[in-house]
Amino acid sequence: MANKILILFSILCLVIGSQVYAVPYDYSYTKECLAKPLKPQYEGGVIVNPELNEGLKGWTRFEDSTVEHRESDDGNKYIVASARKQPFHSFSQKFNLEKEKLYTFSAWLQVSHEKADIAAIFKTNTSYVYAGWVTAQSGCWSMVKGGLVVNVSGPAELYFESNNTNVDIWADSISLQPFTQQEWKSHQDQSIEKFRKSKVKFQAVDQHGQPIPNATVSIKQNNPNFPFGTAINQNILQNGAYQNWFFSRFKYTVFENELKWVSNEYNRGSVDYSVPDAMIALAKSHGVTMRGHNVLWDEPQYQPYWVPGLSSSDLAAAAQKRLISVMTKYKGRFIHWDVVNENLHWNFFESRLGPNISTVYYKYANKIDGSRTVPFLNEFNTIEESTDGVASPSKYLQKIDEMRRGRYGGPLGIGAQGHFGNLNLPYTRSALDMLASAKLPLWVTELDVKPGPNQANFLNQALREIHSHYAVQGIMMWTAWSPQGCYTMCLTDNNFRNLDTGNVVDSFRNELTHADGLRGTTDSNGFFEVSLFHGEYEAKLINGGAVSSSQEINVVPNEETVVDVHRLTVNV
Repeated sequence: MANKILILFSILCLVIGSQVYAVPYDYSYTKECLAKPLKPQYEGGVIVNPELNEGLKGWTRFEDSTVEHRESDDGNKYIVASARKQPFHSFSQKFNLEKEKLYTFSAWLQVSHEKADIAAIFKTNTSYVYAGWVTAQSGCWSMVKGGLVVNVSGPAELYFESNNTNVDIWADSISLQPFTQQEWKSHQDQSIEKFRKSKVKFQAVDQHGQPIPNATVSIKQNNPNFPFGTAINQNILQNGAYQNWFFSRFKYTVFENELKWVSNEYNRGSVDYSVPDAMIALAKSHGVTMRGHNVLWDEPQYQPYWVPGLSSSDLAAAAQKRLISVMTKYKGRFIHWDVVNENLHWNFFESRLGPNISTVYYKYANKIDGSRTVPFLNEFNTIEESTDGVASPSKYLQKIDEMRRGRYGGPLGIGAQGHFGNLNLPYTRSALDMLASAKLPLWVTELDVKPGPNQANFLNQALREIHSHYAVQGIMMWTAWSPQGCYTMCLTDNNFRNLDTGNVVDSFRNELTHADGLRGTTDSNGFFEVSLFHGEYEAKLINGGAVSSSQEINVVPNEETVVDVHRLTVNV
């Protein structure tokens, strides 16, 4: 009988308030290379022998390599794969993974000499799932953090891969922690309550300061605090329906193509800003804040047709002229500028003008407009695609460090584009954890989801995952409308009726703005408490069916234990 009661109580704990009983998510990430690895997150989770304190228990050779257990002079124990002949030759551990669960992964890695890019990969019966990347060094330990989901429940084998077969791979403090869908959502809810909302208390009192019970407090948001918007293009200039749809929803935007070099100077020496001028005027007339995209693009394919044939000296002069021209003309108009777009994947300017040219351009940009506009890096596949090691969070952080070593000490922002295919939310969250360690402004700048039966559902999940992360300061979608179709994802049809994706966006917006309005009744002491998204509000006290008083309030981040109290007094 006692066992039955215990089982029932355990089930009740899981069903009631999963937010309280969920295993907390560990948002921490250490970007420094340490002499000794930190303890494994979640005490290793489901990893057997995560700190290698029990020899090679749980670990085995993966393909052809020599695997051994070692101990350093300070007593730290770790596993080593040497005599590697192929990139995937390493060590491994086997698990049974479940389709419905989300797995967060971390480990500390080192190599025998020099540096090497290492991927953590899970081999399943149907695929190879990349969980995370890091550039490991010799002489110190580097943390890799990532995550994965699997399409089919069943056996999986973790191993490590590096194209540099000359190095030995060392590992320690390995962790794999599973979470249920309910636990994962509870992390989102907790984070939103902690970082996106604040508790506010209202007290209704009469002219003598006495509390009024059973009075109604009505709350309406006038301006949200969290920047959320989407791209537009020149089609909006002559299309009233497009304008009505967009401006009724968004206060933030970015131009799809109209500020790119190829658009402004299609023919050499013929600079035309008339289209972005008109778009800026239109956006400004509606109080819409804009990002600048982009000054230069490192992709060879998207240069003005006359640029690739220039000599190095002419290219340097033309690129500098372009930067000075566009940034001087629009000084102070944008909150951000993507200065050298996608310079992790591409290197057009570096290949012609030297490896540090991006840093030079950021210095120029900051000198021209740095006091008003934050120069941003902007890259794809950093948070959305775990297989792309070129733009992994580790590589992104290295790019930032490279610019700082190049003596760029000015403001800098992190733009993660977010062009999603299939979702790997644990990887996305871990990637944001890693980027957050730079302590720079972090925006998702071009969010969309590729077409497919799950497009709207994936968009909904991606929006909620990104918005719930404490470090993300804004979200821009990449859904500019064109009658021929959008880049990847449209929100409306050609008559500006919402598609399923548009309904997802409206629902998300409505939550952030409390669009349905909030009403509550004061208690016996005249108090009414509510948790509100940060922003500007108008609160009204309704007593006896009529508005007795109103007050404008600004809900801002505060300590969790602090509750702002606003007194609403009945007007006589």
